[in-house]
Amino acid sequence: MTIRAVVWDVDDTIFDYTTADRAGMRGHLAAEGLLDRYASVEEALGRWRELTDLQWASFAAGEGDWESGRRDRVRAFLDQPLTDTDAEDWFARYLSHYEAAWALFPDVLPVLDLLAGSHRHAVLSNSSLRVQDHKLRVLGVRERFESVLCAAELGVSKPAAEAFHAACEALALPPHQVAYVGDHPEIDGRGAADAGLFSVWIDRGGVSAVTAPGPDPAPGPPTDRLARLRRIASLAELPGILRPDTRFGAPSTFG
Repeated sequence: MTIRAVVWDVDDTIFDYTTADRAGMRGHLAAEGLLDRYASVEEALGRWRELTDLQWASFAAGEGDWESGRRDRVRAFLDQPLTDTDAEDWFARYLSHYEAAWALFPDVLPVLDLLAGSHRHAVLSNSSLRVQDHKLRVLGVRERFESVLCAAELGVSKPAAEAFHAACEALALPPHQVAYVGDHPEIDGRGAADAGLFSVWIDRGGVSAVTAPGPDPAPGPPTDRLARLRRIASLAELPGILRPDTRFGAPSTFG
């Protein structure tokens, strides 16, 4: 097997979304005088993420557009009947705090540099192109990726095989020549594996009880779906499993 390209998830894979989200919410709640409405920042953030997940599910089901869903999310979070303008202004203020905390994980640039000459790169995200293209440009890595594909524009989201296949088609490569790297074991890891890609699950926190997979599976649908995942704790491990040699400090897991 030869892996010719890597398709990347963004949030909590190359971009430290969790840290930025918490810092942004804390700064925004403090600026808005809302910290005392919640027992902790974690509680407020949990509610915000719950509403974000609900908005995404509604959007993915074709129920309304992204902007109106975002305004409804703000109204639900504040439990106030805001006008569209007031809701958009509130979200813009939140966004300024959130963006101020944006950062790549420290292992991202070294790996992108290392793989730049050997692999092509693209992005597949369950977000919108406007959001992720802007994010990648602010983070200074947009030019590293040939294509940026997002569910809002594709009309299909991960873990659907069609989403992963769209990324392969953008690269003009068959799925078995493409690796997908993402942080969610189901949406990213199993979704990519079931779509026929070389699936790499980055488990930075090491919180899952799932055991690391073994050698490269035989072609065809796996009996154990986890056998199609390669689990890593750091992107520093990625080059060693993308190439069938040991020049990058880790033995290959396939022949």
